[in-house]
Amino acid sequence: MAAYAVIIRDDRILLSRLAKRLTAKELWTLPGGGLEHGEDPRDAVVREVHEETGLDVQIGETAHVYSYHQRNTWRQGRRADAHALRIVYDGWVPVDSPEPHVVEVDGSTMDAAWQPLAGVLDGSVPTVGLVTEVLAEHRPFRLQRVAAYALAVRDDRVLLTRISARGAHPRQWTLPGGGLEHGEDPRAAVVREVREETGLACTPGNVLDVVSTHFEGTAPSGRREDFHALQVVYAAEVADGDPEVQESDGTADEAAWVPLAELDALEVRPVVRAALAARLPS
Repeated sequence: MAAYAVIIRDDRILLSRLAKRLTAKELWTLPGGGLEHGEDPRDAVVREVHEETGLDVQIGETAHVYSYHQRNTWRQGRRADAHALRIVYDGWVPVDSPEPHVVEVDGSTMDAAWQPLAGVLDGSVPTVGLVTEVLAEHRPFRLQRVAAYALAVRDDRVLLTRISARGAHPRQWTLPGGGLEHGEDPRAAVVREVREETGLACTPGNVLDVVSTHFEGTAPSGRREDFHALQVVYAAEVADGDPEVQESDGTADEAAWVPLAELDALEVRPVVRAALAARLPS
């Protein structure tokens, strides 16, 4: 019985290279390994990933189980009819993790690396069969989120925030706002988010638009997600003052009043143009 993690970031997958004592040729596999007696599979995969890559993995709530039967093989110096069950979890590591490296000494792996998914799929990166078997079924975690945003326009300028490296679209500009907490009223959410991202008090008005955004990418947590956002945009008034990001380690790293005439020179998220179009219909 063994537990593994499939860890994908952008167009790469985290793999471990089998040690030469196991195979003379280059061969990569998912990080993971056998359970110790009495060990929970979830604890086992966290331990194994750290030993083989040096990284601290988080894993999803569910797993897939793969059966592998070798009727005629060698185990511990004798011939065996071996049957293995491999439990594979969806896993992710922080986006600011260091480069992977093997921690355990004299283990079953000799290297760890982010390998290109395209190379794994076309065979140019040699892997054990488990890797391609898992990838054939693997789907990113599906997340649907409701968020609230503020459109504040003053003197032909619009209040925007720039997405930090922790966000899905770094260095692009968007409206101040963000996801609702469980049970939170959308108006309360937009007031809180505007305060966190700009330092300014906000008074939301009417709903201007509800924008649907769907994409696949790496979340701030490091998890690969199939992400669907419903973005409720309010017309808003904000207090006087210079905008300044208040939260640390958030998804915004700059806030500014941006002249409307300069928007074409910036990378802005679609919600910005949708909100402006709803405010000023043609």
